[in-house]
Amino acid sequence: MSPMEQRVERRLAAILAADVAGYSRLMEQDETGTLRALTAHREIMDRLVAEHGGRIANTAGDSVLVEFPSAVDAVQCATAVQDALAQANQDIPQEQRLRFRIGIHVGDVMVRAGDLLGDGVNIAARLEGLADPGGLCISEATYGYVRKALPLAFEDLGPQTVKNIEEPIRAFAVTLESGSPTATRMTPEPTAIQLPERPSIAVLPFANMSGDPEQAYFADGMVDDIITGLSRVKWFFVIARNSSFTYRGRAVDLKQVGRELGVRYVLEGSVRRAGDRIRITGQLIEAATGAHLWAERFDGSMENVFDLQDQITESVIGAIEPSLRRAEIERARR
Repeated sequence: MSPMEQRVERRLAAILAADVAGYSRLMEQDETGTLRALTAHREIMDRLVAEHGGRIANTAGDSVLVEFPSAVDAVQCATAVQDALAQANQDIPQEQRLRFRIGIHVGDVMVRAGDLLGDGVNIAARLEGLADPGGLCISEATYGYVRKALPLAFEDLGPQTVKNIEEPIRAFAVTLESGSPTATRMTPEPTAIQLPERPSIAVLPFANMSGDPEQAYFADGMVDDIITGLSRVKWFFVIARNSSFTYRGRAVDLKQVGRELGVRYVLEGSVRRAGDRIRITGQLIEAATGAHLWAERFDGSMENVFDLQDQITESVIGAIEPSLRRAEIERARR
């Protein structure tokens, strides 16, 4: 091996690790058919990787390691891959389907002779092991780059202890739509997204009632904090900001919002300012029925706007959680 080939380069990159769930079992059942399916799936994956600016660094059997210069590109590529492969699997019996699990991490990696090495690669591989077949799992570092850039829903899995990694990794599962009925529908007729098993909520942009554009920034920041805080509550599912903010400035039917986003509950509110005083209202609504489950008003001063924002966020989260629990109990009773 030449000195140039032995040279090790370090750089920051988004690493995508993928492998086939249950590959050994599939090979035992039908080695020829599995290899043929793997080749067809890899053609789809390789094409999408190239389209999203990725570089395939390492491959071994059913495993693929890809380097991207951008976390957004990596996650967009992964979702496109899973959607395309889900469509390719539609006519194949469930037990014979080839389904990839994908993990993505942004970190420092070593590059030697084109191969990727280091903890960044190991973390991506461990995240891939946490993903469901046909699913995508990303690290907290990746989530920081993509949470506001992509209209996806993220489930906070919390810190995960994985093999050969000293510190726990906080992981996020990305909700994909490839398994929904709309993926196979030929007409553009809108279809309700299947509700998650856990209680689910969308926080809509708060209305700015003062006419002052600066208060819109304050309201958006407060909604961001509420979404982040709610995401830490493990027993319910929170829609990402980019999805809920598509309803900004629109007169919406909350039942329609619930169907389009696939949520049971919607939190909406408003911000009003008079001089140095500010008033924020919030209300929690059951999307399917339009019933109001909780409503509250918060008054404060603009002098300590960040303290007020933190207070509102904590109060809203503290009030929403028991309200959601009561609503879920009542829903189960019905």
